[in-house]
Amino acid sequence: MDFDYLVFIGRFEPFHNGHAAVLRLALSRARKVIVLVGSADTPRTIRNPWTVAERAVMIEAAFPQDTARLCIRGLRDHLYNEALWVASVQRLVAEAIGEDPQRPEAPRIGLIGKDKDASSYYLREFPQWSLVDVKHTESLSATELRRYLFEANQVDSHGGLMLIRASVPGPVHEMLDAFRRNSPAFPQLVAEYQFIGQYRAAWERAPYPPTFVTTDAVVVHSGHVLLVRRRAEPGKGLWALPGGFVGPQETLLDSCLRELREETRLKLPLPVLKGSLKQVQVFDHPERSLRGRTITHAFHFDFVSGELPPVRGGDDADKARWIALGEALEMGPQLYEDHLHILEFFVGRG
Repeated sequence: MDFDYLVFIGRFEPFHNGHAAVLRLALSRARKVIVLVGSADTPRTIRNPWTVAERAVMIEAAFPQDTARLCIRGLRDHLYNEALWVASVQRLVAEAIGEDPQRPEAPRIGLIGKDKDASSYYLREFPQWSLVDVKHTESLSATELRRYLFEANQVDSHGGLMLIRASVPGPVHEMLDAFRRNSPAFPQLVAEYQFIGQYRAAWERAPYPPTFVTTDAVVVHSGHVLLVRRRAEPGKGLWALPGGFVGPQETLLDSCLRELREETRLKLPLPVLKGSLKQVQVFDHPERSLRGRTITHAFHFDFVSGELPPVRGGDDADKARWIALGEALEMGPQLYEDHLHILEFFVGRG
């Protein structure tokens, strides 16, 4: 074999025949394949409907005879720190090799993938590993497969369901069908899919794609951060930083303070809030919001000590809570959009 280890990185939402073709080639050229499953610490959304554990089961179910040669690891996103993401890949690969009792002293490591478009940029970020560029893996995209799945209950959905069956390995199709029929998460995902579709349709007649501007408040007080639970779609039931869209007659700071008060009923005087402002940062990842291109300005307010002020939900939030920072930084699957990354930027690991 050409390699001791080949590294295969992807989101696999879901694992389809194109992914299977790449993995099959990897298994033919390497003693072991290290599969890094991306977006590992995110909530269920219509872009990432399945957990890392569920996607790992998809992969293993599609290759039951090769599970001993597969090393599957979850890979977190780092939207605003590419160097940290690269370091995470390197660390996970080193850990997987270190746990292999048959590892050679000087392992031959490669990276395998299909350089299909701009999203494949990561294939060029590991020059220390030989690249195996897969040229031919024709398949419906994962985006198309998710669309057919979320439209499965529509009257004319039979053709879409047949395309799903033809585009994924048999065991994966069984998992997707069970997920559609039995998972309590599926109806919520369908509701979000329909909401996002209607939201985008409302802007289709605009002369150019709209760019939305929002603000978010990162209020840290005595080792706690103020979070709200979203009342409605998108992200219904997820925890989020207080925030919202900027009004046409507002400054960014005024918008942030208004949303903060509307959603949390925080009664700290405005001069006190403004005096505690520590930092402002723009977060503008193109895919940070399912609604479309949305740029947010996050304001970090810091109170080192003191009794936590009372808060309660209001407006778009059905609940507001002070949550210990250590707990909040571990709430990735429960946090809305990129709010974990925003929080990490100001107070945490990022």
